[in-house]
Amino acid sequence: MELNVTNSPFNQQQTELLNQLLPTLNGHQRIWLTGYLAAQAAVGGEAQTLGQAIAPAATPVAAIPTQPAAPREVTILFGSQTGNGSGLAKKLAKRLDEQQVKTEVLSMADFKPANLKKLENLLIIVSTHGEGDPPDNALAFHEFLNSKRAPKLENLNYSVLALGDTSYEFFCQTGKDFDGRLAELGATRLVDRADCDVDFDETAGEWMKAVTESLSATPTAAAYAAESAAPLSADPESEYSRSNPFRAEVLENLNLNGRGSARETRHLELSLEGSGLTYEPGDSLGVYPENHPRLVDEIIEEMDWNAEDNVATGKSGSVALREALHHYFEITVLTKPLIEQVAKLTGNEQLVKLTSPESVEELRAYLGENDLLDLIRDFNLKGLSAAELTGLLRKIPARLYSIASSSKATPDEVHLTVRTVRYACGGRDRYGVCSVQMAERLEPGDALPVFVQHNPNFKLPENPDTPIIMIGPGTGVAPFRSFLAEREENDARGKTWMFYGDQHFATDFLYQTEWQRWIKDGVLTKMDVAFSRDTAEKVYVQHRMMEKSQELYEWINSGAAVYVCGDEKNMAHDVHGALETIIAQGGGLSPEQASEYLLRMQQEKRYQRDVY
Repeated sequence: MELNVTNSPFNQQQTELLNQLLPTLNGHQRIWLTGYLAAQAAVGGEAQTLGQAIAPAATPVAAIPTQPAAPREVTILFGSQTGNGSGLAKKLAKRLDEQQVKTEVLSMADFKPANLKKLENLLIIVSTHGEGDPPDNALAFHEFLNSKRAPKLENLNYSVLALGDTSYEFFCQTGKDFDGRLAELGATRLVDRADCDVDFDETAGEWMKAVTESLSATPTAAAYAAESAAPLSADPESEYSRSNPFRAEVLENLNLNGRGSARETRHLELSLEGSGLTYEPGDSLGVYPENHPRLVDEIIEEMDWNAEDNVATGKSGSVALREALHHYFEITVLTKPLIEQVAKLTGNEQLVKLTSPESVEELRAYLGENDLLDLIRDFNLKGLSAAELTGLLRKIPARLYSIASSSKATPDEVHLTVRTVRYACGGRDRYGVCSVQMAERLEPGDALPVFVQHNPNFKLPENPDTPIIMIGPGTGVAPFRSFLAEREENDARGKTWMFYGDQHFATDFLYQTEWQRWIKDGVLTKMDVAFSRDTAEKVYVQHRMMEKSQELYEWINSGAAVYVCGDEKNMAHDVHGALETIIAQGGGLSPEQASEYLLRMQQEKRYQRDVY
């Protein structure tokens, strides 16, 4: 905007000064000053009133007064399963605090829904778990907001940052649920919802900038620039983060399974020396993998591309095609947005039909079984240039693995327990991207790009005397190795009970000698095991839990904390059902009361899950 003498109540010199200042003002200052000028013009304000609106020319722009206002108060609620949401919530709070905005950051599990009516500004950061479900610490708040008890919220301003993964059908569904429901209750959006894929830094940063600008009393471009440059997931004690991973040297890479096992489970020991990275039991390690070179070469050959041609890789510039497909792009997982973009680019009638509303089930099946090479062959994409197709691919996401070590027991090291994934489908061998890289192409002395993913939702009790119950079949046992090593170092006195399962006792009992030593030394009080293929009828950890139901209930009722790690869809679901039954039988409760009991345990952080 620009003023001239004819439409301004000020003289020429003052108007010129004002025109110099206007481009430097933020949105709130411009809005107020424009309104002030309009009011002055309406009442025939005199030229000297400019001195009441702005300081003399020698005064810095920052000294321009705005309308006096009380500091904005903002509540930030996060729902997070792996820790991404809580980390982003803290980052946003820091940005707002620097702009003199009062913030309160809470897990949704710690927020009292009755206080919702009292809020003026609400920011929600929430991930989607499983098949469109809220994360564990968001369950109660999600249920309340979608119930008849939810109040009208005409005085509430809000915005939602949704975290998700486009390879899942219900991408960012929980964030969409919150956004839509708050609008139904009469709340007003401060900023439109932002939906983040697994590589969320850029989208989350843009949303934070927009939210900060909307809420700040005195935002500055310099502050935004500085914040935008800072990694969103940086460790407070390290320069390394999700966007700047540390190259950790491989110290050991062993197969934990015995000869003759149908499974291969790698135990990796990595050096963090010199990284400044820190972790606690319950945290995860993010690993950026490489695609299998065989699949990369098959794609290049199928498309008749030149492997040495350069292709763009986002803001990082361009690299040779083979390197880009090997290190940068996701080629083993297909997503609905990718299929839709390819259909639009090619006009392929089969693809257009596959992405139509009536083909939902067919698309779901196709996405679950196929990779980029299948897509190329099935829909005859040969003829697309490397630049065209790679321009539609997303960045290869990091893989998160529960840390299997205690930094107190093994300083400057981090250990992982990784099950190797191999299978055949459609006449081709398929590979778990990261697990097969670790099994076949990673030797001691090599390096992996890693970062620490802190997870406040899966932590040992603050009181070391609190009994703990750990349920983790297969590689789900990883964090419990970390828990017990930590409790040994801390000389914790609380009782410990672990339920572990796998296929065969002789070949698949991961870390057997360590559990035996900890039992002998009293670090592990009890251990129950289930080896499903050693008996005529398959026996799993939930069956062992039911066999010990009375004693388990006594532990739980006396204050024990329960931890579950592993497959969500089957194991964790069955274990949850077993816990409800055990609590109902032990406490003489109805199924509904047992469910509420478990929910209270979650809210008290006595029932925590690290499931995937």
